[in-house]
Amino acid sequence: MISSSPGAVISPSEVTNIAQHGFWLLVDDHEYFVPFADYPAFRSATVTQIYDVVRIALDQFHWPALDVDIDLRALEHPESYPLVFRD
Repeated sequence: MISSSPGAVISPSEVTNIAQHGFWLLVDDHEYFVPFADYPAFRSATVTQIYDVVRIALDQFHWPALDVDIDLRALEHPESYPLVFRD
């Protein structure tokens, strides 16, 4: 019997907490803070919209209801990504 090739392994990611100034995103056992000051599209989002994150690649996250994408590298090294999202 021949098995089909497995798909890409993508670990689950989740929002773990929301605070006044941003939220924490858990990715592969590491938490990243996503500040509303840098990502204002989340500032007026509902709790449900913020928690609805989809990992679309190893380093890409998407919030469907908000049509927002964040690259993991921007969270790991924000100093290398001086431009911030503007809505």
